[in-house]
Amino acid sequence: MDFNLSSEDEAFRRELRDWLDANLPESERIPPVDFMFEENAEQWQRRLRWHKKMHAAGWVGISWPKEYGGRGASLIQQLIFAEEMSRACAPRLVNTMGIMMVGPTLIHWGTEEQKKRYVPKILSAEEIWSQGYSEPNSGSDVASLQTRAVEEGDYFIVNGSKVWTSDAQHADYCILLVRTDPSAPKHKGISYILVDMHSPGVTVRPLVQMTGASGFNQVFFEDVKVPKKNLIGEKNRGWDVAITTLMFERSGVGENRDLSATARELARLARQIEINGRSAWENSSVRQRIAQFATEAAALKHTVARQLTRRLRGQQPGPEGSITKLFASELNLRMNYFAMELLGPYGQLSYRAPGAIDEGKWSVRMLGSRALTIAGGTSEIMRNIIGDRVLRLPRD
Repeated sequence: MDFNLSSEDEAFRRELRDWLDANLPESERIPPVDFMFEENAEQWQRRLRWHKKMHAAGWVGISWPKEYGGRGASLIQQLIFAEEMSRACAPRLVNTMGIMMVGPTLIHWGTEEQKKRYVPKILSAEEIWSQGYSEPNSGSDVASLQTRAVEEGDYFIVNGSKVWTSDAQHADYCILLVRTDPSAPKHKGISYILVDMHSPGVTVRPLVQMTGASGFNQVFFEDVKVPKKNLIGEKNRGWDVAITTLMFERSGVGENRDLSATARELARLARQIEINGRSAWENSSVRQRIAQFATEAAALKHTVARQLTRRLRGQQPGPEGSITKLFASELNLRMNYFAMELLGPYGQLSYRAPGAIDEGKWSVRMLGSRALTIAGGTSEIMRNIIGDRVLRLPRD
């Protein structure tokens, strides 16, 4: 891949940077603590307003087709967008699940009617989406799901429960994996449907984490009626659609984590901390650790760019996304643990506690970073996928 940007891509970067400089006040430029941090209703509404402002200016759905409300730009420009948003410390857009996974899956698998109905409202955040995959008794084996959907006239009647459902408390819709043929092998009798979260029989219960955040939820479905027109792909062959969503999710986790910025933050932290009366930055072993993190973050960035080749050919993401997902989540974890080593006793102070260095954001990041090694597929599952589908290693 040629890493030199074209004149068109450079113009796109300048246009976006100028727009952010003109529309994002310095008071709103706050480096994100982590997606696991506690967010109140006012913070959510502020991000929602920011999302709608960016959408109105044409900055949401950068690489999505114009006929569905996107900008129709290249995937390279999608990466530039992520870099510039990070540079500007811009607030995260809402509808993460919809933009990262649902929209791309519908564009790939949906009927024309489904695309026109749902995709534009994902971009505008008129409809917020969540993902209904994991179940309380399934662990990492998603295909062992037990949520059932029984046909009744023009509807599926859904009963069961999903867990670790991000943004379900805000969601208007959910992509749901259900078992429609209990007698089929576990990967065969699954269907992929779209569920209105405001339907009678849907109950959302928050799951409070160590950070105090409750962005994860458990969702219960009790005799929920879902129109058959909400089926994506073929009945009983939803696993094919589900894999597409997972590939977009795993590649998105790696693509959307700018860990070079975290390495720079660690360097600033090291200059604030003293070790034996001297700045931690003066300690060569500290500088060496941070340099190693910066090197790995740069390698991750280039690996993400390399896997774009597949997407630029018009193909859906492949198992290579598992590499960036694994590496990004594990590197993020190690960087946050190192920050806690630097902080020493200050690391015990909670977020925004009096006297906390950097407002105590590192403790929140440390507590939340383990979740990234689980969400979207555990690190163990990622290693299995890489060994099996990328390296072609024998299974035994």
